[in-house]
Amino acid sequence: MRSIERYLLAWIMGALCLGAVAIVMVTYLVTLDEMNEIFDADLKNVAEALGTHHRAGIGPGDPALPFRPTRTDVPDPAEIVTVTWTHDGKQVFSSDPRVAIPFSNHEALQQLRLAQEDWIIYTDVSVNGVAQAAQRTAARHDTAAESASKIFLPMVALVLFVAGLMVVALRRGLKPLDAAAQDVASRTASSLAPIPTDAVPREIGPLVESTNGLMARLSVALSTQRRFLADAAHELRTPVTALRLQLQLLKRAKDDADRAEAVAELEAGIDRSQSLVEKLLHISRFEPDGEQMRRDPVDLGELVRSVVSAMSSKADHCGLDLGAAGDEKVVVEGDAGQLTVLLNNLVENALRYTPAGGVVDVEAALTEGRPTLRVVDTGPGIPEPERERVFGRFYRGPDAIGQASDSGGTGLGLAIVRAIAELHGAAVTLHVPPTGCGLEVRVVFAQDPA
Repeated sequence: MRSIERYLLAWIMGALCLGAVAIVMVTYLVTLDEMNEIFDADLKNVAEALGTHHRAGIGPGDPALPFRPTRTDVPDPAEIVTVTWTHDGKQVFSSDPRVAIPFSNHEALQQLRLAQEDWIIYTDVSVNGVAQAAQRTAARHDTAAESASKIFLPMVALVLFVAGLMVVALRRGLKPLDAAAQDVASRTASSLAPIPTDAVPREIGPLVESTNGLMARLSVALSTQRRFLADAAHELRTPVTALRLQLQLLKRAKDDADRAEAVAELEAGIDRSQSLVEKLLHISRFEPDGEQMRRDPVDLGELVRSVVSAMSSKADHCGLDLGAAGDEKVVVEGDAGQLTVLLNNLVENALRYTPAGGVVDVEAALTEGRPTLRVVDTGPGIPEPERERVFGRFYRGPDAIGQASDSGGTGLGLAIVRAIAELHGAAVTLHVPPTGCGLEVRVVFAQDPA
């Protein structure tokens, strides 16, 4: 696991070291430039002074002047070597005959390489002759390097000092993060209260706020889950009790007729229990954190025809007119299996609550450019105050049991419909049909038709 403290220190130390190296290099270059100016001026002054006092008419053969001194010492890199010439290029004097400075009658500053060494030479031309002053460039580089080396150790000390301050500052600055981590680590699975943000630095504020938001969502999810489990246990208790009673009736049956009636009741109870369990599984699958949904093109018109065809026998048994309306091709991106469950629940509800002789129409169409599923029945409808509550789990209106054609309702159908619709970015709304009676359920998808 990467450490933020070490990561920051590595970058800061790297930046400081590069800065120190840059300062040393700049110091060297600036000093070298200054040394060049100073020494160039010195060479010019020496050459001009030598030219002023030089007598070109005195030749090398004059025994009174030591024109070519013998040198056996080790030359000083900073030494200035002087040479004088006649105008026609005859050497008059050299302070170090070991250095073969070439003659030049052009008054200028030039750089030459002599005997594997770089030299700076200034030539002065006057009426007395030619005078030259030369110096090794190594002296200038040595002086600049010495100046740079003198600030190297202070820079190293400064880097170490700043690094120490950074360690202390980072550890103090990260203490609130450690405190927040310890706060979270010390909590139990049910402790989802938000982390205090009073002493949290601004930089980690978004992280703590995001964590608080996550814990708030987890709290809601756990609360919903606990409520769902309690409701499921309550709802399952009734059919299980009924199954036990029906089993006892079957055991007590005295003849074949009573036994057949008890078996039929037991089968109906098992069917109701199976339907409830399947709907509970659907609810768990269609939660936002449930199984991953597929995204494929789904033709809603084809889906409507498929569901209506599958439900037609049940509609005939109930004496209802079930039909599919609309031939327009309406395609959305979604999970075909989930959308089939959604439409099955809507059609089952419509068939359950529509009296015999009624009509149930299922349609896929475009409503204001949006893909829409519509299920319209001629049943009793749902009062407006109840329309939002019926989407709650296990909720059945006060008149629902009396209005249903069977007792197989679980109060989960519309909850499943809304969960699937939300996964597909769709909205489920309840309306009164244009005829003024019954119920119209609309599922409007937010996406444009494919």
